[in-house]
Amino acid sequence: MLRSLILPLVLLALPLFAQSPVRVLDFATETVGEEPRTLIPIVGKWTITQDQGRKILKVDGTRWREGQRLANLPARAKALYGERYAEFLDSVKAFAYFPYVVARDVSDFQGGEISLRFKAMAGRVDQASGILFDLRSNGNYYALRANALENNLALWRVVKGKREAVKWARNLTIIRGQWHELKVLVRGRTLEGYLDGNRFLEHTLEQSVSGHVGIWTKADSVCLFERFTVASSR
Repeated sequence: MLRSLILPLVLLALPLFAQSPVRVLDFATETVGEEPRTLIPIVGKWTITQDQGRKILKVDGTRWREGQRLANLPARAKALYGERYAEFLDSVKAFAYFPYVVARDVSDFQGGEISLRFKAMAGRVDQASGILFDLRSNGNYYALRANALENNLALWRVVKGKREAVKWARNLTIIRGQWHELKVLVRGRTLEGYLDGNRFLEHTLEQSVSGHVGIWTKADSVCLFERFTVASSR
């Protein structure tokens, strides 16, 4: 009797789990000293390194220069957008102030959770670690970022290469050299931003998100990243 009741419940639950794929990038199979394979660098110097025996992702802002573009950028753009890559390529300006990488296998995040663990290491201008999402073929996107220099959390919108402040949470505690967790939760047009499990930011978006996701930083930031997780709700 009990078994006959459980089976229909399991079958009912299967579509829900099927619609909620979870992708976790822990970099365990990556090669130290090389660019990541699971993420496509678009701007900045991104390599796999080690921290206490674990393979992690590092962005080295000390290698960043104004106007410096990555080699094979057209091929990288084409890997994301196929034959529609030209518009995206045009949006990657010569003034590349915001380094970012894009997840290779998440092409259309429309809602759910994105999280990562980060450790800010250095940076005179910035020590910024962020989650990029809603990256469109025209190059526009959102970024939820934590800054260890300023001890704040911010939601940015980048439109036609120009950054716009959307929402702020100030007077937080973000310790350099220590691991923290950053998470963005999107339900329809409702967005929530979390740091170390605490919700500090909430915003209503102008429209629903739909696009690529990745990891974002700024200028001369030197940061480490691990466990980049995408849990899609659809």
